[in-house]
Amino acid sequence: MKLFADSACDLPKSFFELSQVELAPLRVHVGNKEYEDINDIESTEVYAAIRRGEQPKTSQASPEHFLRIFEELAKSGDEGLYIAFSSELSGTYSTAVMMKEQLLETYPDLKLTIIDSKCASLGYGLLVKEAVKLKEEGLNLASIEDKIRRNAKNMEHLFTVDDLDYLARGGRVSKASAFIGGLLNIKPILHVEDGKLVPIEKIRGTKKVMKRIIELIEERGGNLAGQVVAISHAEVEERANELKQMIQERFQAEDVEIHLIGSTIGAHTGPGAISVFFLNKEA
Repeated sequence: MKLFADSACDLPKSFFELSQVELAPLRVHVGNKEYEDINDIESTEVYAAIRRGEQPKTSQASPEHFLRIFEELAKSGDEGLYIAFSSELSGTYSTAVMMKEQLLETYPDLKLTIIDSKCASLGYGLLVKEAVKLKEEGLNLASIEDKIRRNAKNMEHLFTVDDLDYLARGGRVSKASAFIGGLLNIKPILHVEDGKLVPIEKIRGTKKVMKRIIELIEERGGNLAGQVVAISHAEVEERANELKQMIQERFQAEDVEIHLIGSTIGAHTGPGAISVFFLNKEA
């Protein structure tokens, strides 16, 4: 069985290499250059460009890339599972489905399942890691698909940003709200609902935001016993470590892992963003 994932899962390049997960990189545009996320550019370069006043843009993984890796799967006779970035945030999922349908005309026996995760960043990344774990345990494709779909439905995303201007550029908040928020030190807390980015509330001050995130984790996730919780951040490692410590002191999570927000997601959140991902009480 072959596993596929795209770069919006915010897992490091080493993960793809060690776990033998086939990467479909989204594309990042900085200045006049286009880069393959993870392969050609790191998020630190994107954050540096933003601080210089540039506005990096992103685009979906290329159809040609999907065609190539899916055709390799078809020729091998193996079965495959592609867990995709939320279709509400990118056209990558739709492109993958289109390429699969195109290949079925030539390879009618192609065994490829594509899941729209409706997740992003490490919320999506936790699904990919779970699929790898289940594959290594010897579960079949149907069992893995069932577990991943269930986890995807119950994956919580809670995040905040340092500067509302970055979200305003992407149309996530109004420019007026961003200006006023900056003046008043207002930090939004957002989550992902059915694959879409949705604001929950606004809090004044970083410390209050962190405290509120912990309260929301408790409300939505309970004690997190036996779970791996993930934190992603945009060059605010100290704050990420503080959040990790707060989670470890308050809850019974099996582990809390921290990664940088990748280039694709980071181009929209900007430096200073921090997110936490976990399964809710319905999982």
